[in-house]
Amino acid sequence: MREAVLRSHRQAGLARLYGASALACLFACAVPVASALAQDVTDVATKVPSGTQMLLAADTLVYNNDNQTVTAVGGVQIDYGGNRLVAQRVEYNRNTKRLVASGAVEVINSDGTKIYSDHIDITDDFADGFVNALRVETIDKAYFAAESAERMGGVLTTFHNGVYTACEPCEDKPDKAPTWRIKARQIIWNGEKKTVRFENANFEFFGFPLAYLPAFEIPDPTVKRKSGFLIPGIAYKTDLGVGVKVPYYFALSPTYDLTVTGSGYTKQGFLGEAEWRQRFNNGQYTLKMAGIRQENPEEFIDANGRNVDSGPARDPNKFRGMMGTKGQFAINSRWDFGWDVLLQTDKNFSRTYAIDNFNTLVHQSSVYLTGLNGRNYFDVRAMRFEVQENTLPDDPSARAAKQPWVLPSLDYAYIPDMAVAGGQLSFNVNARAISRDRLDTALVIPGNDSTVENVRGIEGQSGRLTAEAEWKRTFTSDGGLLLTPLLALRGDAGYVSATSGSLAAINQMATNLGDDDNMRSSLARYMATAGLEMRWPVLFSSTSSSHIFEPMAQVFMRPNEQYVGGLAVPNEDAQSFVFDATTLFERDKFSGYDRMEGGSRANVGLRYSGAYDNGWSTNALFGQSYQLGGQNSFATPDLVNVGANSGLETATSDYVGLVGFNSPSGFSGSVSGRFDEQSFDVRRAEVKAAYSGLPVSLSAKYTFIQAQPLYGFTTDRHEVTLGASTHLAENWRVFGTGTYDLEQSVLVKDGVGFAYNDSCFTYLMTFSESRDLNTKEVSQNIGFNLSFRTLGEFGSSTSALDTVQ
Repeated sequence: MREAVLRSHRQAGLARLYGASALACLFACAVPVASALAQDVTDVATKVPSGTQMLLAADTLVYNNDNQTVTAVGGVQIDYGGNRLVAQRVEYNRNTKRLVASGAVEVINSDGTKIYSDHIDITDDFADGFVNALRVETIDKAYFAAESAERMGGVLTTFHNGVYTACEPCEDKPDKAPTWRIKARQIIWNGEKKTVRFENANFEFFGFPLAYLPAFEIPDPTVKRKSGFLIPGIAYKTDLGVGVKVPYYFALSPTYDLTVTGSGYTKQGFLGEAEWRQRFNNGQYTLKMAGIRQENPEEFIDANGRNVDSGPARDPNKFRGMMGTKGQFAINSRWDFGWDVLLQTDKNFSRTYAIDNFNTLVHQSSVYLTGLNGRNYFDVRAMRFEVQENTLPDDPSARAAKQPWVLPSLDYAYIPDMAVAGGQLSFNVNARAISRDRLDTALVIPGNDSTVENVRGIEGQSGRLTAEAEWKRTFTSDGGLLLTPLLALRGDAGYVSATSGSLAAINQMATNLGDDDNMRSSLARYMATAGLEMRWPVLFSSTSSSHIFEPMAQVFMRPNEQYVGGLAVPNEDAQSFVFDATTLFERDKFSGYDRMEGGSRANVGLRYSGAYDNGWSTNALFGQSYQLGGQNSFATPDLVNVGANSGLETATSDYVGLVGFNSPSGFSGSVSGRFDEQSFDVRRAEVKAAYSGLPVSLSAKYTFIQAQPLYGFTTDRHEVTLGASTHLAENWRVFGTGTYDLEQSVLVKDGVGFAYNDSCFTYLMTFSESRDLNTKEVSQNIGFNLSFRTLGEFGSSTSALDTVQ
């Protein structure tokens, strides 16, 4: 009676009983294998939606009232609530209350997990049973097999001669040993304690026994979080020695936990770490603390006898520690609140000891509130920058102590949904308040032994509020000429409260430059701009390619920048400035709000892009900028000489250009530069080339920057960076990188690495060096990482490997 639906109460009850029993017993046996099977066996039937009809298909269905058995024979298939059982024979005995399924038994449950067995014999209360030749493939590609398995008391399930791996079988060679697997005489799953215990186990790697483990225990995969030791790690650093990390995890609640880590370093002693994590419905936060009492502070003394990595002044280099916290919470669908705060005994502790999430060179501590709704954006935050550098606090080049508090910084942007006069209107607001405890100055020598003070940040307080509106609309002529008129209006208001030391440094700089402008305690300024952009893209096509040439010109009419000269106004956020092809057509080329471009200016250039049928593409841009009238903002110094040697300080700017290409074979390259407007000498250049393919990937970059004395760089800078990676075999890779300073003849940093990677195992070994350009001191790092999918990682943290990729 093929594909017969059991309709009578008696038939439906029997079928439901043995169908649910068969499915449940197989799930029960497979539960210890993977989290995909994470469910209590007693819940199997109850998790099937109510009212679900069971469908039984078999060649023959036999009722034996004498023996009290119900037997389905030949192509048996049971579908029930998204679960499926397939076997050659299924028999249920009502007297012994046992169910037996045999002959290529296969179960596919609703989450996609596949379970295979030759024979199942289990009681209908799932308390006791026996399974022959069990094999499981979970939804997350974890694999488990055993010669047999038995279940006792509804709690313990024992697998005999079991094997576990997370490596997919090879399609071409299914009998080939996986990259790794665990073979155990017995694997015991305790459903009450939620543990899986391996007894007489061997860890095999590429088919060879690597380690014998008499007994070890892991959390039941149905338990996502369980207290216990995590896989240890190991690292090496020149001034720390070899370090071994042993973490212990406390699963205190479904919503919060604690990880405590003890690390022993051969040169510096014991480092303790603790991390608390807590999750809520609308967000989460973490709190991390770490500390050490160093045994050998002299390891941090540089070649000149200076201790460049010191702890607190009262206890130099002995006790050092940190506390850091991060959090983010969604107030509602539009607003987020969060923080990232780092406190430490000295400027470089977290970077020295590679404290995860707090070991970057520059760490930004902030508290923020962010809102996003359609075309509205709002962000307000308080910030502090920690520069984790290896310099003495009194070193003139040290940056850590000179960083300001930003209390606060505000950005608001709004673009109305509706067009205004046929064009797009946008609004931007920026505000910031800055407080600095130490004057930030630098001495530069432009020539003739005259010393100029470069005041990068005043000691004291300053604040500014900026509001700007811009309107633009694009018109297209019949000939394809694109005309975009633009109107913009900006207003600023600010205040400055500088200490006497700051005023003295500013006056010295003003005297040396012949500028008698004094620092203002308050200011108000505006900038109105009327502009026009013209673009005429012209398409040339052939049978195998297409090319677009686009002559482009911009004209901006505006008054002079107020307080031009800049010595009356601090420059905090517009210090980084590069004039190149990417900034040629910017309306205001300054990088921040503290400076604004004034005077009338024109930008002219030619843009090109090409596409070829063979997959190649090319692009180029070349142009120049002209000061048409008024005072050139880039020709007048401010407290950091931001426009000096920029290429824009003359009425006719330097030329800027960019040429690049991409190929379908993996080759790519670009050349960009800035060239003197009279002699065409190279002022700044960058050459990049790369190839990405198999078995080799290569990259090369050369950078040249001409000396910028008034900006603090008295010599030319030449630097070459090379990188390479090659696949020795399908999964094996060797890679390396290096950066060489041609001007100082110093290999700034270099590193090599060796890696293996497949679907279930990753191995990474790296060696890297870095050199201080001033002291030439060498720092070395060795890192390695072993990662077994589903088991965990061993070795250095990921951050320790960032130097070589």
